Amino acid sequence: MKPLLRAVLILDALLLLAFGLLFLLTPWTSLYNALLLVQTQPALVGQGFGVALIGLAWLALHASIDGALTATVAKVVGHVNWLTGVLMLVWLLGLHTPALTGFGQIAAVLTGVVLLVIGLGGVRLSGAVRRRERVRFAEAAAAERTQQAERKAAKQAGKQAEKQAEKQAEKQAARDAAKDPIDRREPGRVTAGFPVYHAEPVVAPVVPATPATRPLQPAVDEASLTPAERAERAARAEAAAATTRDEARDAAADAAGNPRPPFHG
Repeated sequence: MKPLLRAVLILDALLLLAFGLLFLLTPWTSLYNALLLVQTQPALVGQGFGVALIGLAWLALHASIDGALTATVAKVVGHVNWLTGVLMLVWLLGLHTPALTGFGQIAAVLTGVVLLVIGLGGVRLSGAVRRRERVRFAEAAAAERTQQAERKAAKQAGKQAEKQAEKQAEKQAARDAAKDPIDRREPGRVTAGFPVYHAEPVVAPVVPATPATRPLQPAVDEASLTPAERAERAARAEAAAATTRDEARDAAADAAGNPRPPFHG
């Protein structure tokens, strides 16, 4: 549809250029007489109108190349053309002004009809192209909104996944802490609700070793004892010394960890 509208714009540009040049040559009286046309009076008005038509022709040609201006310029030029054609038909057929010969009148009427057809065709084509462009722009905007919604949904899903992963990690850490109750934090650090117990070395009480005491005996004068008493006293001293030696040997065996000998006496 748009290539056809470009072709119409090129045709409009040629027609506008031809009429612009014709009006620009208004002072050329012999040319108008040869073409059986009515010369515009004053000539300044005809030339000004010719310059305007040449400018409009350039705009139509530029719009046929630049796609951004095609529909808008085609609509404007189309309205100018069909309105000009209607004016020509009204003045030539309705008012019979200006008075032209047969050939001149036929040529003017055909020109008005051509302008009317080309103008209306350009307007309708420009409307169709504009509607298609609106639909295309709407589809592009809808696609862009859909992509933005998808990107937003993907970001939200990623955030939800991260939050879920953090919750799972916290739950796993809580389960690990419940399975392993040993506090692995820094020593000396106390947390609320969980006192920290420190193991202290157990010192065994030291029991001083007491030397074996011998029974106290009253001091007796050796000179006053009889031989029998002296022999009995020596036997008792020997028995006490033997008992002392046995106790010392048992104490040494206990200290060395050796089993004690069986009881004897």
